Amino acid sequence: MTIEGTQLIGREAVLATGEAFHAIDPSTGETLQPAFATGGQAEVERASELARAAFDSYRETGLEARARFLETIADKIE
Repeated sequence: MTIEGTQLIGREAVLATGEAFHAIDPSTGETLQPAFATGGQAEVERASELARAAFDSYRETGLEARARFLETIADKIE
């Protein structure tokens, strides 16, 4: 797996425009690459637009479908 330092907004990998930061390896104190950027106003606005657009259809789903959705997210994170 290659880490690219992008944010996933919708279905797109986006190179954010905010302030950059690096992760630190806690076992060595080494600065890790690549740099990641915080979301700037453009990224936050786009993510908010997509969330608003998805809300109504998500709200209409049943509790079991929501649970499956959240479990899938957890599985992908792991």
